Amino acid sequence: MGIFRRPRDASAVTPPAISEFWEWWAQARPTIEASLAAGPDRPEAETPGEGLSADAIEELSRRIHKIHPGLLWEIGGAEDRAPSLTVTGGGNPELRGITERWARSAPSGAAAGGWRFHPARQPDPEMLGQDLILGDHEFDLEYVRLGMRADTDRARVHLTAYHPDFLFVAEEQQMQVAVNVLHWALGEDDVARWVGEVSIATEAPIDALPPSMLPSVIEQIAEPFAEPAWLSGEGRTPRGHPAHLGARFPLHRQDYPLCDLHVAISVPYANSNPDRLPVEPSAGALRAFEKKLAKLGDRAVLAVRETGDGLRVFHLYADPDSGVISELDQLAAAWSEGKAKVASTSDPGWKALTPYQP
Repeated sequence: MGIFRRPRDASAVTPPAISEFWEWWAQARPTIEASLAAGPDRPEAETPGEGLSADAIEELSRRIHKIHPGLLWEIGGAEDRAPSLTVTGGGNPELRGITERWARSAPSGAAAGGWRFHPARQPDPEMLGQDLILGDHEFDLEYVRLGMRADTDRARVHLTAYHPDFLFVAEEQQMQVAVNVLHWALGEDDVARWVGEVSIATEAPIDALPPSMLPSVIEQIAEPFAEPAWLSGEGRTPRGHPAHLGARFPLHRQDYPLCDLHVAISVPYANSNPDRLPVEPSAGALRAFEKKLAKLGDRAVLAVRETGDGLRVFHLYADPDSGVISELDQLAAAWSEGKAKVASTSDPGWKALTPYQP
């Protein structure tokens, strides 16, 4: 186990292109609505702007890609539902904060004109009974079946997707069907939270279920983790002394979409045992310090704590636009058992947590 520091970087991350997009949208919305009125009710998976003119699709794509070139978009809604515009990172956790900022900057109330704006694909169970056209092949989704295997140690469900037509199409199309079905069954964020490995089968798995049952299975997996829990472990510091590790589990990126900044707070303690681990009164002071971190709400979340060699490092993920970094600086400055340090760096994909995941 290594206790590490990061260079300081607490700059704002909201791209100016988001404001530019909404300024453009206010002017372009009537034209987009007129185009949609002449098109089919529901878009196909490969044509997210079906019903729009080629110029409107090109301009909408250009505006969204100006925010980030990796973003995808789709327009949804039917005669009995309000129109919606979804901008998604396609499951890339590094883009989740950008799409959240885009959605939170959207017009609301009367200014929204009846539109809904989503930062990730939403559940749409009605689509599970429709046909999905990919290339020159049409899949009747009524025939999709899912093999499901619960992994309680990782708080995940591993899935095997089956459709009889998988025998006749390429692997890429097979996976496209599976991804679309999962998103329509659960929504993009819950897929990221709870779905583990996804594999393809050309024969129906034993005890396979229709995708409509997946939300119930996920609910059973998620229930034990309604309250935050911590995993603990032991290791050695670089100096060879015992080290203790605590990691919050499960901790989902999607629950803190604005927290793109990794923050490491290094807190020395004055009272330790021969193994250089904290004892009272330092142990109590560290607990009190952690309680203050827990009160930061959704502006920052404590993910990992490492303890050893007279130092505890708290690893958090913070919203860089919330002003929480100045509060963390003040907490560190008030520590009385040595000089506490706060270091931060941009980590929108939460890659620093990878070594601590089960």
